[in-house]
Parts: sequence; C-alpha cells; structure tokens
Amino acid sequence: MINFEVKTYPESEKLKKENQLAWKIAEIASDKSRPGGEQIEMVINRIIDNAAVAIASFSRKPVISAREMALAHKRKNGATLFGVDKKVKVDCEWAAWANGTAVRELDYHDTFLAADYSHPGDNIPPILAVAQQTGCSGIDLIRGILTGYEVQVNLVKGICLHEHKIDHIAHLGPSVAAGIGTMLKLNTETIYQSIQQALHTTISTRQSRKGEISSWKAFAPAHAGKLAIEAVDRCMRGEGAPSPIYEGEDSVISRILSGPKKIYTIPLPEINEEKKAILETYTKEHSAEYQSQALIDLAKSMNKKIKNFDDIEKIEIHTSHHTHYVIGTGANDPQKMDPDASRETLDHSIMYIFAVALEDGSWHHINSYTSARAHKKSTIRIWQKIKTIEDSEWTKRYHDPDPRKKCFGGKVIIYFRDGSVLEEEKGVADAHPNGLRPFKRSNYIEKFKTLTGGLITKKESLKFLKLVQNLKSLKNKDLINLNCEIKSKKFSKNKKKFIF
Repeated sequence: MINFEVKTYPESEKLKKENQLAWKIAEIASDKSRPGGEQIEMVINRIIDNAAVAIASFSRKPVISAREMALAHKRKNGATLFGVDKKVKVDCEWAAWANGTAVRELDYHDTFLAADYSHPGDNIPPILAVAQQTGCSGIDLIRGILTGYEVQVNLVKGICLHEHKIDHIAHLGPSVAAGIGTMLKLNTETIYQSIQQALHTTISTRQSRKGEISSWKAFAPAHAGKLAIEAVDRCMRGEGAPSPIYEGEDSVISRILSGPKKIYTIPLPEINEEKKAILETYTKEHSAEYQSQALIDLAKSMNKKIKNFDDIEKIEIHTSHHTHYVIGTGANDPQKMDPDASRETLDHSIMYIFAVALEDGSWHHINSYTSARAHKKSTIRIWQKIKTIEDSEWTKRYHDPDPRKKCFGGKVIIYFRDGSVLEEEKGVADAHPNGLRPFKRSNYIEKFKTLTGGLITKKESLKFLKLVQNLKSLKNKDLINLNCEIKSKKFSKNKKKFIF
C-alpha cells in the first residue's frame, strides 16, 4: 500500500494529471491485479446479502416507485430488476436505480466506517447492471466489484465528508465509475475522466440523513450509481470532466471540504497489488444503522437481567463522537424521540433502537419498526430515559487504524430507582469479523432464506444460491440469472400519470 497525499494547487502550477488523486485511482482500476480466493468468496457473500435485502424490500413504496420508473425504460438486451421476470430487461442505468434503491431501503446490507461512513455494497447494483448489459463474465464482475470496494473504502479512510455535512455518496460515485472501468477493461485516461465526472455530479448534503429522514435515504446511493454509469458512458465517447476535481482552485477540497490548507492522506494499493479492501467491510445482522449493531446485541443481553422495566430511572450510552452526533442525542433531532417519526428516522435513532431491543430482547427488520411498536407506552417510557454521551476513549477506538482494534459500540449504564446500577459494554457486534460469531457463508445464506422466505419459491432460492456460488465461472448469459423472481406475477401499478 502507498499513502498518497492530496491537497489543492493554484491553477498557475498546472498540476500534472499523473499526480492527481483521480489518476492514481484510475491507475489501480486499470491495472492487471488478480482477485484472491478470499476476496472472490466475499464478493459472493455480498451479492447474496444484497439480493436478500432487495427482495425483502420489494413491496415498500420507494422500491415500487423506483421499479416503475425503471420499467418505463425497457431495453431488449439490458439488465434485470430484482424480483421481476428475468425476461424483462431495462436500460442498465435504470436497473441500477431500481435495484440500488431496493438494496438500500431497509438499511440492512454491508458497511465500512472510518473517517467517514459508507455502504460499499451500494457498488454492486450499478456494476452488476452494466455487466449484464455489456457482455461481461463472472470474473469480470468480480474484478469490477473488488475495485469499487477498494476505492470507496480507501476514500472513506482518508477523507471525512460528514465533517462538512456532505453525504457519503460523494465517495460512491468515483468508486462505481472506477469499478465499471475495471470490469470493462477501459484505459486509464477514460477511467480518470469518468471518476472526475462521477464525483462532480454526486455531491449532495447530509440533510438526506438529518431531521425528518425521507425515502431519499434509499434513493441517494442508487442515484449516485446511475449518474456514475452515465459518466462512464460519456467518457467512453471521448468527453472530459472538470479537472482536477480534487486538487483544483475551485475543486471539491478547496470549496466543499477543508480548504486550501488541508492535506488529506489516502491509502491506495500499489499498481497490480491485490485488492483486499472488501475484507475490511462487514454486514449487518440487524436492520438498523451500523453503529447500533453492537448496542442491539448488548440490549438483548441486558434484557435478561432486568425484572421490571418500570424500575429504570435513566439510561446512559457512552459511545463515540460519530454515534453520539449521528444517531444519538447529540444530533439534536427531536424526530429521533418521536413515535410518529418515519422508519428512516427511527433506524437512525439509537434511543429508539436500544429501547425496543432492551424491552423485547430481540430485533426484527419489520416488527421492530411498526407504528404500533413505536407507540407502545412502555417503550416510550424507556425511550425517553435514554441519553447518549460522547466518550473520547470510544471515539479513539472508533478511529483505530488497526481493524482488529476498531470498535463501533459503547458502554451502557442503566440506573434503577432503588440506587442499583447495571453496566455493560460491547466493542463490536456479534456478527462483526472480530465479534463473538462472525458472519460466514452459512450466515449469509440463512439471512437470505429468512428475508426471502414466502416471497420466492424454494426452487428459485436454490437456483440463485447455486448459481452465485459459482460466480467466477459464469458466462455473460448466466449473469442475467443473478436475480430472484418473486412468486407473484402481478405487481400493483400506480394508475396516476407521471412523466415516465
């Protein structure tokens, strides 16, 4: 690995493109590195994971809207849509839009947290859609996905977007463009321009994850994937991009991030070095913001030690800066304490999540978010007693550069009316690679079967799982089948008139 320093330069210096971050990324995207066996197996795990959560969200309103928009753009040799008959194909950028929304809707797929946040699995829908439409093989797809993960993970390590209230999809646009470039075997120049265009068009603010969180939280990464596909297509036609996108006088760093005096350090693999970043990422056992995963496990454990929840006087969650300010009371979002808040808001409220998991001793991707569940009086009483506290030690552990020491949990102190105290802590979720029971292939398959049960046939399930586990040997005609059709052949269609 190398540590590449990035800063802004005055236009008079005419920074050579070979010394720009976008070019360095393009170089590793266009290199000849071969995927290792462990990385190939993890790509398969994440495709299974994505399919599971996409099928589970099939009937949710944002997913229906995205799918209907995509179905208005049919293409004979295009890409498929999750849950829909494989004979129906649409333009790949619209498949990326619909499938990306389905994958993101339940907030239930993989994550990587460092200087910033990310869901690297968001790379898969656009890269897979392009693979289906352009004649790529299974191994091509694997190489593209590994590049997507590599780029996004390393950008997240080096550049904090949240500090400036910029949404994390600004790292996703470049990673998707780079991944598609790898998969299509494009030259360095074309990928370089594509990365710059993709970044330029995918910058938005974090208001999508603040206050009354709307369905745009699910649409946002899908939109970034769609824009990245379009950026690559334009650059394949010889078009250019705003340049240098990171280092220019009016660039992203200069005007949107920390400004001309800031030097960012981005870790990148050497040219032709094996791309391993996917192995540093982790999926979710529970459908909620990743920083709540360990705390859900902790709540389930503490549930067994509480006889009467009405005896609780108050609950303190001592945790990292990120957890406190993003999903804790440090966010100062009254919606996070409101039973009438949207599901998207509740899954970003550790106060709500911990209260439900503590009272129920369990967590469910649907039942834990129903309106009736949020309005349960006993839950509200617990919920209102919870406060998060930023703890510098947990913040330090959150940012530890050693993946074996990095933590995303916290310490919980429950104070009872009789003066007694229950105190426990958990550093990482049980399903984390360093947790009590790290997710293996069998866990991904079990998650898939649980989330798709009753929605797809057993035959369809077995067919998909057999196919995806042979990914490296698949031909392009096989990639069309990396999808699952739901049982029902009739989808409710909105009868109102729209643009598409």
